[in-house]
Amino acid sequence: MVVRVSIIGASGYTGGELLRILALHKEVEVIAATSREYAGKPITHVHPHLRGFYGNMRFIEVNLDKIMEADVVFLSLPAGVSVNYVPKLLESGLRVVDLGPDYRLKSPEDYMRWYGFEHPQPDLLEKAVYGMPELHREEIARARLVASPGCNSTAAILSLIPAIKERLIDLDHIAVDMKVGSSEAGRNPTPGTHHPERENVIRPYEASGHRHVAEVEQELSKIAGRELRIAFVPHAVSSIRGALATSHTWLNSGVDEVRIVKAYASCYGKEPFIRIIRGPPVGYPDPKYVIGSNFADVGFAYDGRVGRAAFMAAIDNLMKGAAGQAVQAFNIMMGFDEREALMIPPLKPA
Repeated sequence: MVVRVSIIGASGYTGGELLRILALHKEVEVIAATSREYAGKPITHVHPHLRGFYGNMRFIEVNLDKIMEADVVFLSLPAGVSVNYVPKLLESGLRVVDLGPDYRLKSPEDYMRWYGFEHPQPDLLEKAVYGMPELHREEIARARLVASPGCNSTAAILSLIPAIKERLIDLDHIAVDMKVGSSEAGRNPTPGTHHPERENVIRPYEASGHRHVAEVEQELSKIAGRELRIAFVPHAVSSIRGALATSHTWLNSGVDEVRIVKAYASCYGKEPFIRIIRGPPVGYPDPKYVIGSNFADVGFAYDGRVGRAAFMAAIDNLMKGAAGQAVQAFNIMMGFDEREALMIPPLKPA
């Protein structure tokens, strides 16, 4: 079965990664890729690394008649834009994977707080499935609308699932330190995100409340069975790709290193894209060793002297943090092997 796919917002970094992955997918035909800025130009005008994969295919304006000839639509758009398209796509019987934030949060009030707009479709928030397979695989398989997680939230959540699920830590004191490369900010530079301005920096930003923490609290609160409040500080670093979450926690009484190892094995032992990192040669998760792949490397540092543990997750922010995770969810939705087109080894050196 060949599934026809359209991509709305295909000229950015995440759109380019979607096109790169889907070019290798045995069950997919990309029939439309949109871009307001580059409509009429070949895909390779913006994504020259895709030469030889899409022939003479050109970007088009958002033309819903053409887009809705597909079976599934991916959207890679800024906050507040997907809401203009998703209801029409769903009404036409299509399945939708939204890589933007417009359907990630369940509470309509959270959109005004974190994104500054009143959500026009609160009913769809309940129907959307948060697209993290490690948490919602069964729901994704039945979903019509998948809200693919943000990159910072993906790394943070993956770092903490074993600690919270297995009741290893004090749930009232969790602090996430996030470091992420410049591609997180997208293709269009600003004075704070343009790579020459980020080179050689390790700079905190939105340190008193990054919007991705709303996803982290929402999903981890479900696991905990109670409301959590999590401190979250992201840092811009000079790498281009990659995100590393280091979650600082305090251990419950009696929790030792062996119990933590067992928790990781229980939570992640059968996950196809989670690799547990322990010991040499690398020691701890490092984004350098997942670049270009859909893998998440997870691990921890145990400090029994002070009863503390740091739980870590490293991802490629454009892959497991965006396009790769979205295609993984798409595979599950369509009943494909979730590894299809995604079993790509990381690049080295990178």
